[in-house]
Amino acid sequence: MLNIFEKEEIKISDARNFKLKSLKTSYQTDHKSDESVKIELQEITEDISKLQDKLFAQGKHSVLLVLQAIDAAGKDSCIKKVFSGVNPQGIKVINFKQPSKEELAQDFLWRITKNLPERGMIHIFNRSHYEEVIVTKVHPEYILSQNVPSINTIKDIDEKFWENRYESINSFEKHLVESGTIIIKVFLNLNKTEQKNRFLDRINTSKKNWKFNENDLKERKLWDKYQICYQNMIEKTSSKSAPWFVVPSDNQWISRLMVGEIVLKTLQNLDLEYPVLSETELEVLTQSKSELEAES
Repeated sequence: MLNIFEKEEIKISDARNFKLKSLKTSYQTDHKSDESVKIELQEITEDISKLQDKLFAQGKHSVLLVLQAIDAAGKDSCIKKVFSGVNPQGIKVINFKQPSKEELAQDFLWRITKNLPERGMIHIFNRSHYEEVIVTKVHPEYILSQNVPSINTIKDIDEKFWENRYESINSFEKHLVESGTIIIKVFLNLNKTEQKNRFLDRINTSKKNWKFNENDLKERKLWDKYQICYQNMIEKTSSKSAPWFVVPSDNQWISRLMVGEIVLKTLQNLDLEYPVLSETELEVLTQSKSELEAES
């Protein structure tokens, strides 16, 4: 285990002095190779699977994993590798892309609310409500299509508007936590040079060509603006009950291992156990067993 769950540079529960640009995007471990990381991740995945079964059986909590990152940081592969052994019936992945007409006709949290996990379930948000203070902040013109009252031009989108959005998100998450949803928020922190290398890999590797989108290069030119938005996002929305985890992501296998460890530790902290049956329920089991064994 990397034992990174409580490290202050990883778990940001108090962001008053938080500075994203001061954090490293790589992480040194004792692992000698990616192969040894894969072995440990497999063990973690198996443990997550066992705890997910208890989570489902107990039915008291739900888990929401929020993944945010710049393009090519490895969100998709992280989900695939960390949750590969989890029962598909107990987990759901939701990809939030450009809002539909129906979604634009609602408040910005509507499409999030209808995709929340029920008790016993793990839901993974590949992008999330945080797009509403990241992409829309880099591209404020997107806000105009949401028909927000009092917002008629880009000039109307002032700092107070964004503060209200942060406040709405914090109140929303507070309500979820108090209702039994455990929120794990992960930001995959990628170096700009590493992003370039991953884009080139998508271009140079034929089976990865489909992953490349020319729009990614347009967004890459806005790198500095995005970094400011990520800084503000973490600074404004980290809390003890719903902290951000900033995971160094230049090495994908290490970042996957970190996310796996964070999820595992979160589940372990819930003290999950299978339900204990009452005496009446045990009597029903005994009677049912007798009936079944008496069948010819």
